[in-house]
Amino acid sequence: MVDVEHEEKREEEDPKRKWVNSMVKSAKKYHKLCPYYDKKTGQCLLMVTVEGRPGRCDRDGRFDGCPVFTKFLEKMYDYYTSRKKILPRDFQDVVNQAYLMGPI
Repeated sequence: MVDVEHEEKREEEDPKRKWVNSMVKSAKKYHKLCPYYDKKTGQCLLMVTVEGRPGRCDRDGRFDGCPVFTKFLEKMYDYYTSRKKILPRDFQDVVNQAYLMGPI
């Protein structure tokens, strides 16, 4: 039998999960809707990067709990840690440096 409370603590202690959650929290300070959501077309601009195909946002631009946004941040975490770079502490730093990396 799995102890649910213990499982939640383990997820909170995971450095990747902790960093992703802090980036989502930081993004909320700057954006009401996902910065990668095109209001006119309803397209998710991250879907091409994360899943390799264009697609519509089924969450109407809400990025809290969005699986595509979370995968993007997890890939960013992997990118920084694999190259032994310092992790950004603010979402704006992720946005400003994302174009320097090229395809993830």
